[in-house]
Amino acid sequence: MGLGFLKFKYCLGCTSISLTRTKRKQLQSHDDDEVDDGHVRTAGAAKAISTSTSSTKYITRDVIASGINSSSCSKDEDVMIRKFSWDEIERLTMNMCRSRVIGSGGFSNVYLVDLGHQLGQAAVKIINGTRLFKQELDILRHLHHHNIVNLIGYCDDRDDVGALVLEYVSNGSLQEKLHGEGQIVIPWRKRMAIAVQLAEALEYLHDKCGSTTLPIVHGDIKASNLLLDQNLNLKLCDFGSAKMGFSSTVADNRRPMVLMGSPGYTDPHYLKTGIPSKKNDVYSFGVLLLELVTGMEAYSSERPAPTQLLTSLVGLVGPTADHTSPILLDPDPRLGGDFDPEEARAMISLSAQCLRHPPTLRPSSTQILETINNHISSISVSDFVVFSHGRHPIPNVKKKTINPLSTPRL
Repeated sequence: MGLGFLKFKYCLGCTSISLTRTKRKQLQSHDDDEVDDGHVRTAGAAKAISTSTSSTKYITRDVIASGINSSSCSKDEDVMIRKFSWDEIERLTMNMCRSRVIGSGGFSNVYLVDLGHQLGQAAVKIINGTRLFKQELDILRHLHHHNIVNLIGYCDDRDDVGALVLEYVSNGSLQEKLHGEGQIVIPWRKRMAIAVQLAEALEYLHDKCGSTTLPIVHGDIKASNLLLDQNLNLKLCDFGSAKMGFSSTVADNRRPMVLMGSPGYTDPHYLKTGIPSKKNDVYSFGVLLLELVTGMEAYSSERPAPTQLLTSLVGLVGPTADHTSPILLDPDPRLGGDFDPEEARAMISLSAQCLRHPPTLRPSSTQILETINNHISSISVSDFVVFSHGRHPIPNVKKKTINPLSTPRL
């Protein structure tokens, strides 16, 4: 196999939510048991929440903005979200009981809670530091998309900590499904459906978020931040590194530069300049496409030194990257040959374009979505079955039109 070489070292801080099946099974057993250390039962917490409807506060998303950063906000959709009290958050999380933790990071912990029969399970993210909390809330309140985790409510009663109540997605992450032990192999058509859904989410964030005229950069696109429902439909989560209303050409020198991201996914141009832009997400999308096609992790310390980064296996990461050049990568062997070779070529070619340097050579999220739609025909209606709030929109996937002269060999 021909190997291209790309190597960079960096230090970064990142928060991530990893929803493991083992932990969820442990949590389910706790739901039916008494807790002996003074914590109330989860069922009791849910009952306390559901029976307090007379004092429940529901607020439109644009009202929240008046207390956060109204200068950056435009009129939002009239979507109601709930303002929780801190007492409610403590009851739901059983006073931040460790047995309820399903994810953690440098500045936050995520707890699995039960909101009662009508709303069911949810994820409560407790964020240390009001600046980080308000930054994430200010972004989430703008978002309402079928491929992005929904904000149910929040609590801002405390001066030192905040809470986000988020939609719970029950089937773990793409990281677990692709790389975890004992997992079923994700079929090729489902992988292509995931690629379409992520492209749709990025296009929405970058250019089509109806609640704001400002672009939003997620900043930490990676497999562990792509949650999957029971039908393997995608929900993008963790907006702790997201930026809204940024300058795409000038770095912010008002405060020390803290680079956020994850090994294997972070744009080298961002690491070098500290300038956030939509092209950072495009780079990460290119890495994820390689993961979906090859089944290999974005970063693995178990691979030989030059190939620890998945992008180093692609011979198209230099300034003269040309998508007509050959790429010597094989699709995931676990597929057993059950994939479309032309689609695989097209996706690896698109990935190479997303990894180009400088970032100006990379396609936009809209161009990415158009390219995928023009080259994928294996997706059917059954690959977009049902979301929790109704049927998932079926993308306008066109019949693939691949020119063999402009598409690299596998």
